[in-house]
Amino acid sequence: MAEECLKDIDVVILAGGLGTRLASVLADRPKVLAAVGDRPYLAFLLDWLKRFGACRIIFGLGHLAGSVASYLEVNKPDGVDIETIVEQQPLGTGGAIANLRSAIRSDPALILNGDSFIDADLCKFLASHRKSGADSSILCTDVPDTSRFGSVLIGENDRIIEFQEKQPGRGPGSINAGIYLFGPDMLEHIMVSGPSLENDVFQKLPAGTLHAMNGKFTFLDIGTPEDLARAPKILKPFMVE
Repeated sequence: MAEECLKDIDVVILAGGLGTRLASVLADRPKVLAAVGDRPYLAFLLDWLKRFGACRIIFGLGHLAGSVASYLEVNKPDGVDIETIVEQQPLGTGGAIANLRSAIRSDPALILNGDSFIDADLCKFLASHRKSGADSSILCTDVPDTSRFGSVLIGENDRIIEFQEKQPGRGPGSINAGIYLFGPDMLEHIMVSGPSLENDVFQKLPAGTLHAMNGKFTFLDIGTPEDLARAPKILKPFMVE
């Protein structure tokens, strides 16, 4: 059982995407409710966050929001306060955070994309963030091929110096795993930035603004049919029976 480091940290799950890449296999439900074995991915995600003591989770919903809200009403985890905030039109990652900013109370808040998983220790991530003195941190992981994701260049003192765009044949490197710790300065900055967290916020920040915790972690993005098919094998060790 991991240390309950998230008991005083608001967790925000961004789960409002249209899931266009999964339309061929997931037309009737949002990505977070995609079946992984005999359970929806969201069940796994909630189990994983509870292991680190998460007590308050805010969902940013959009596409098929009612399905997620209905699932949470029936399957609310014990001891976890759930809040759902629905965007009336697609807002992008940055826009989704701005839309629910008023619901965030903690400093920092843990923000994560609802369609990806990384087997990193979130308590170590939080400790690394606090030790860094940075307002905001990104969890990163090494992968053998960054072509699909774009890459992150990390310099001295674990500060991010550049985000590089997707490029075929780029090879191994570090990528943004889609899990963040944002302090109030970053949250306020997002409020006045464009809709894309990656392009309108990160790409325009001065080098060295963001801290990174990087490692060799198991990483999964269920946003494609191929990776969704891999999910049961990857996630099985982390499932709560």
